[in-house]
Amino acid sequence: MAIFSITEKVLYLPKPTYIFLYIMEENKVYTTDTGLPENAFRELAADEQYVPVLHPAAEQKEVTPYSVGMGLLMAVIFSAAAAYLGLKVGQVFEAAIPIAIIAVGLSNALGKKHALGQNVIIQSIGSCSGVIVAGAIFTLPALFILQATYPDIVVNFYQIFLSSLMGGILGILFFIPFRKYFVKDMHGKYPFPEATATTQVLVSGIASEQQSADGKSDGQAKTLIIASLIGGIYDYIVATFGWWAETVTSTASAWGQTIADKAKVVLSCNTGAALLGLGYIVGLKYAFVIFAGSIFVWWIVIPLMGTYGSAEFTAMTPDAIFKDYARMIGIGGIAMAGVIGIVKSWPIICNAVGLAGREFKGGAAKMQEVRWQVDLSMKKVVFFIVIALAAVLLFFWFGVIHTFWQALIAWAVVTIIAFLFTTVAANAIAIVGSNPVSGMTLMTLIIASAIFVGIGLSGTSGIVASMVIGGVVCTALSMAGGFVTDLKIGYWLGSTPKKQETWKFLGTLVSAATVGGVIIVLNKVYGFTGDNALVAPQANAMAKVIEPLMMGGDTPWILYMVGAILALILNWLGVPALAFCLGMFIPLSLNTPMLVGGAVSYFVSHSSNDQKVNDLRRDRGTLISSGLIAGGALFGVFAAITRFAGFEYTTPGGYELTQILGCVAYLLLIGYLIWDSKRVKTNS
Repeated sequence: MAIFSITEKVLYLPKPTYIFLYIMEENKVYTTDTGLPENAFRELAADEQYVPVLHPAAEQKEVTPYSVGMGLLMAVIFSAAAAYLGLKVGQVFEAAIPIAIIAVGLSNALGKKHALGQNVIIQSIGSCSGVIVAGAIFTLPALFILQATYPDIVVNFYQIFLSSLMGGILGILFFIPFRKYFVKDMHGKYPFPEATATTQVLVSGIASEQQSADGKSDGQAKTLIIASLIGGIYDYIVATFGWWAETVTSTASAWGQTIADKAKVVLSCNTGAALLGLGYIVGLKYAFVIFAGSIFVWWIVIPLMGTYGSAEFTAMTPDAIFKDYARMIGIGGIAMAGVIGIVKSWPIICNAVGLAGREFKGGAAKMQEVRWQVDLSMKKVVFFIVIALAAVLLFFWFGVIHTFWQALIAWAVVTIIAFLFTTVAANAIAIVGSNPVSGMTLMTLIIASAIFVGIGLSGTSGIVASMVIGGVVCTALSMAGGFVTDLKIGYWLGSTPKKQETWKFLGTLVSAATVGGVIIVLNKVYGFTGDNALVAPQANAMAKVIEPLMMGGDTPWILYMVGAILALILNWLGVPALAFCLGMFIPLSLNTPMLVGGAVSYFVSHSSNDQKVNDLRRDRGTLISSGLIAGGALFGVFAAITRFAGFEYTTPGGYELTQILGCVAYLLLIGYLIWDSKRVKTNS
């Protein structure tokens, strides 16, 4: 660890970190092997300041024809890839990480100097793809699914495009007033796993640039590259060739299957490298709470329903009980946790609204203009929000519902839910790197549908209205969650928030147009129902929820209420309700590796009697975990392309053998993470 005393106005450090600093008299700045200041990931002391990598006061080269053009190209490519993969398997990969890797690689290959600011813009524009895709494919394909049963349902390109575009724009505008709170005021309080991994990738580009300039090797860049290759190749092999099981489960053994059949108890774990790295960065505290939510559902609720429930439950598998019934408790819990979060965030919301009002009236005090903390003018934000909301109302009136007062009610539902749940989506991303957008959207559909039925909007017209409205809300919340990642990356590195916020709109436009076209094409080529169709699991779940509400049928209100009451009890007990309920909603196989990664993080950071050594080991583990996430995300794209090209693997050996190999491979991966994390130089 290097210690630098700041005594000059501007200090340039010719180190792999390339940290530019401005005057901070009597302060010290610590840098570590992660390439960022030592205080980047921890809470600051009362008199301590965080100084980003790029000089906070000086102008930086950020928005250029190269960065904007490459960002838009990445938005198109990754929108198409993410849409196909999401509709195929129900998982939308985090586009920010592979885009950051490509940006760094291209800037180094083209010999661009001081490209960090441009690479942040490329990543920020390009990452619109993942969030817009998630908002669109989780909801709008449900219209095609229900169209098979109700032929009078009409789906147009402009409905998909405008739903995604307007939702994305609302997500951007609604989050801007909260940027300072989440990325600056809460510094070190949230782990930001996805933002951490992406930042490490972008910082490695600086190290590589310095390495090329002075001919010396850089340990940080080398460590990140090796971890990325290990994680990427590991995940690509299992996803493409199936040499070992991607998910190991207790049902692979005879005794495990017997327990699952009789007691409905199952334990499963995804063996992917990316999820292991994600768990490490999240840490043991939140990982344990999330896992506890899963255990509550899988080891208590499902066994009780399967053992003491009706004959229907007894005949169902634990997975079926989870998808059709127990998961609904998680949806109710997420919704109530969101309400609790809104109540707790109410002072923040009021402060943001008050600031907007004061600035709009011209009564706000003029603040010192520091590039690093300059947002879009609040006057412009308020103006654009008004324009966007007016456009949404016109879209609902002329393009979806055709009755003004019904369109007005739908508009009010979207506005209130999208704005209030913005902080919930951002909070979820900041804690676990996973946005419960599908759960919140399901609850939005339930609330909206109940209101629509009450005002006489039901049947197929009600289905179309609910799904398009759900698409707007889903995309808005998805964008809010993704945008907090972008702005946190910019905060750590020293980008200009105003520039990120401005060019995010263009990325949203391009991504929405791409996704709309891709969904139409995929429906014509594959379809979302029938044999060999894309499964579109979230959209099928949305269709299953909306159909009985609009066409007459049973809705599991009791399960939703149980989840809501549970969230209230958790909050009363001081347990993070959102994290716990996320565990109830997300499958157990995806939550178990989070706990494993968190446990590894705890072990590594407590493996020595010397606290300095523990800190160094923890930071190196964070860097390695970032590499595992980055490699898994990038090679996940390669795996999707391979499968899209028509390659289908035949799993070698039997089912039991791949399960055993999966356990062995996963243990080796855990061993690598522990071993390499502890390989630190204490005299650095």
